Amino acid sequence: MQGTIWKNVVMSVSAAIILLLVVLGAFAPDAFGEVSGTLFHLTTEYFGWFYLLAIFVIILFLVGLAISKYGGIRLGGDQERSEFSFFTWIGMLFSAGFGSGLVFWGVAEPMSHFYSPPFANIAGLSEDAARVAMGYAFFHWGISQWSVFAITGLVIGLLQFRKQKNGLISTALEPVTGEKPAVRNTIDSFAVIATVMGMATSIGLGIMQMNGGLNAVAGTTNSFGIQLVIIAVIFIAYMLSSTTGLYKGIKYLSNLNLGLAVVFLVFVFAAGPTVFILESMTLALGDYISNFISYSLRLQPYQGGTWIRDWTIFYWAWAIAWSPFVGAFVARVSKGRTIREYILGVMFIPPAIACVWIAAFGGTALWYDLHRQTGIAGAVHADLTSALFQLFQQLPLSGIMSALSILLILTFLVTSADSATFILASMTTGGSLNPPLSAKVIWGVLMSAIAGVLLYAGGLEALQTASLVAALPFTVLLLLLIAAVVKLLRKEPLPIRKADVRRFLRLEEAVKKLERRGGRETAKARTGKDPK
Repeated sequence: MQGTIWKNVVMSVSAAIILLLVVLGAFAPDAFGEVSGTLFHLTTEYFGWFYLLAIFVIILFLVGLAISKYGGIRLGGDQERSEFSFFTWIGMLFSAGFGSGLVFWGVAEPMSHFYSPPFANIAGLSEDAARVAMGYAFFHWGISQWSVFAITGLVIGLLQFRKQKNGLISTALEPVTGEKPAVRNTIDSFAVIATVMGMATSIGLGIMQMNGGLNAVAGTTNSFGIQLVIIAVIFIAYMLSSTTGLYKGIKYLSNLNLGLAVVFLVFVFAAGPTVFILESMTLALGDYISNFISYSLRLQPYQGGTWIRDWTIFYWAWAIAWSPFVGAFVARVSKGRTIREYILGVMFIPPAIACVWIAAFGGTALWYDLHRQTGIAGAVHADLTSALFQLFQQLPLSGIMSALSILLILTFLVTSADSATFILASMTTGGSLNPPLSAKVIWGVLMSAIAGVLLYAGGLEALQTASLVAALPFTVLLLLLIAAVVKLLRKEPLPIRKADVRRFLRLEEAVKKLERRGGRETAKARTGKDPK
């Protein structure tokens, strides 16, 4: 089986590139870190506008498609229905799409913006800064990120379940790029490398936060040695889960993960300033909606500054790097749903959960700093990984909740990583729906290795660079996916809607009445009597 796997060009090329990066980062960490820093600044400085425009175009296209006449087409046969219950479906989307990122940034982002606002005319640690912080956090975790996952998954789902083709990105782009092997292999290799880098970023962030949590709970040091132990634990856990398949380990862990997240959410909502959470959430939602276009296209060419590059552009690039994996996984678990149901579900429900999470956790932290002067924002500014644990110190059962939060981060990482190994193995074995164990092990090892190297070589900045650079070529492919969707749907017969059926039945009944009336009038004309 191993020999068969390595005959796949995408597997051999992409694995070789990732392995080369691992070796360079391990044996020349200083040079690796310097190159990462240079690439980070070049990418954000020269291509930031491209990321912003691409995401905005994708959102407009998907919303238009959802309300169009094509919205009733199913990802599968016309009579097919979804494989998973709504709760399980949302749990899988939530766990795969957010990973530990939301747990990491749910407190860290609002408090970072509160401490250093995104606008120069707003003073840090003020009430205005708190309001802007919540609105911007909602924006970053809203529909923009999920539009990227939705467009990728949509094309894959249409081809995989409606056309009975494989779920590769190259196959999704066939309507635009053709079927040349060299082009297909290049596209799939880009997709694999972007996925590995995006996943490594998430694993790295989660490991940093778990290290910070262990420091808060058990007094351990924030060191690379501790992080290596955490990587090993996560690797064993997600490989065990991945080997059991989609319907066992991944499904059960996704449900457990969502259940744990709900418990945490309810606890903070009840133990925190409940009314403030609800009011700040409502206000932030209004700010998010009213500022959506300006935030989506906001850059700083006249005044300079790096805030947009460090936050919005990083988030978009991170989402784009994740999109081959998350899109393929979202398509895999959305079989049987209509395009309209798929787009609305994927683009709006997970972001809604994320906004509620940020309102509860970030809102509570803001309340304590504004009303109790607890200094959470300052502590977060000094160490991002301490954000969640700084908050728990202000709430009841702080030790228990801090320990349980480490478990939550672990389950988030495992559910994301086991899904990623499944999809990466599929992508490098011709789009197999049941990829071999050996392929899962290879990608499981390489993901953990590159995450460790990035942490060793440059920490957070190296993690951000990995996503940004890997996402740049894939952004072009995302825009081509729009053209691929248009070409695919133009050839699809439109589904018969219930309203059309009812209209047809009413018309048919009217015709029958006219025929009966015409028959009676003819009979009366012949006999002089009404047949009634």
